[in-house]
Amino acid sequence: MKKEKLIKIMKEIREAASDILTSPNFLSSDNNIQHGNISVMKHSKKVACASLALCRALRIKADERAIMRGALLHDYFLYDWHTPEYGGFWNLHGFYHPGRALKNAEKEYALSDRERDIIRKHMWPLTIVPPKYKEAWIVTMADKYISTTESIHFIKAARARKQRYIDL
Repeated sequence: MKKEKLIKIMKEIREAASDILTSPNFLSSDNNIQHGNISVMKHSKKVACASLALCRALRIKADERAIMRGALLHDYFLYDWHTPEYGGFWNLHGFYHPGRALKNAEKEYALSDRERDIIRKHMWPLTIVPPKYKEAWIVTMADKYISTTESIHFIKAARARKQRYIDL
């Protein structure tokens, strides 16, 4: 994505979701790791940008505000799922966190049906019931893409660190 487009999208997200971006709970998600070494907050921002860019690239007429806000809140579970308290790496977080994220988001924000669908169903097919709205499909696809790139980047970096250690 071109830098100018990204800057424009980021500005639009700040305008549409300043309440989310400045909330203490959202800011605290910067302390929790999502994929590799990427925080939940950074991941959510990347998914919001990618979702809006995907919607526009495909020229899909959709509720862009719902896309931005739903994407920011899709992982609003507010804990570090890697810790032993939540089962460590081998837990059922992927199945349960959409419901937890929705419950947390509903406590703080007045959500539209589309935003609820985005948060609740972004882990499809793990959520079994597929998204109802196109906005949720867009965020689901963007989340899969961003999650994959974050994980691959982390794995490649770990392999490079290991190779440097072996070469010493």
